[in-house]
Amino acid sequence: MNDHIITILSDLGTRDTSLAVMKAALMNYTKGAPIVDISHNIVANDLQQAAYIMSTACSYFPAGSIHVLCVSVFAGDAPCILLAERDGHYFIAPDNGILPLTFGIETGNTQLCFACKKPDQFREWVNNAGQVIESVMNGNTAQFPVYTILIVPRLLQPIVLPDAIDCNILHIDRYENVVLNIKRKQFEDAVMNRLFRIKVMRHKDITTISNNYNEVPEGAPLARFNDAGYLEIASNHGSAKALLGLKEDASVYKTIKIFLAPR
Repeated sequence: MNDHIITILSDLGTRDTSLAVMKAALMNYTKGAPIVDISHNIVANDLQQAAYIMSTACSYFPAGSIHVLCVSVFAGDAPCILLAERDGHYFIAPDNGILPLTFGIETGNTQLCFACKKPDQFREWVNNAGQVIESVMNGNTAQFPVYTILIVPRLLQPIVLPDAIDCNILHIDRYENVVLNIKRKQFEDAVMNRLFRIKVMRHKDITTISNNYNEVPEGAPLARFNDAGYLEIASNHGSAKALLGLKEDASVYKTIKIFLAPR
């Protein structure tokens, strides 16, 4: 019985055949193992958003799962396919910074599996990824040499000022809730029991942290810490994105300011 689950996270979207072609190619290597879609709506080439989605999703899968991170795969002149193992999970990804962004500098055991000869050929990347999946499922990964990741960006961190915290948007979900790049401890350390406010349109400012959406009237804004521990600006049956005045094409790197009372 196959005990592996294959997941795919990508920026391919669903408007053309790229995703279907990828799945069809991978099925040649997966021996009937289930393929689970994490998301394919990552903003094109947005590694920080992809890292957030992967880091919040992978822990729900059992050890032995194989996660394919197909985001911005053609970064650099000679795209690589890496295999990283962490906490019993396997991650197949380019050397474009997504693994350090997902797990921090200490990524885990990392091996170089392929250096693509034709970086403009998506089919080559997918088939190589399929061969890596097959090697993991067969327990035959010792053939791949140990590799030191070359591209090591750091997650954007909130900037704490005397009277404000500047946060970046990590993700806007399908309900148009807005996730910021600040976790509970970072928030509490910066606020230090001071009053705070987050400005929204056509409503009173957000000045408290809620535990759930129903603590405010329908259509009203709120702030809460989501299951991943990040601060989320939401609305009870409404759109936080609209209340924050974010445009349809708003970059996830846009800054949201949390104003702080004087110490």
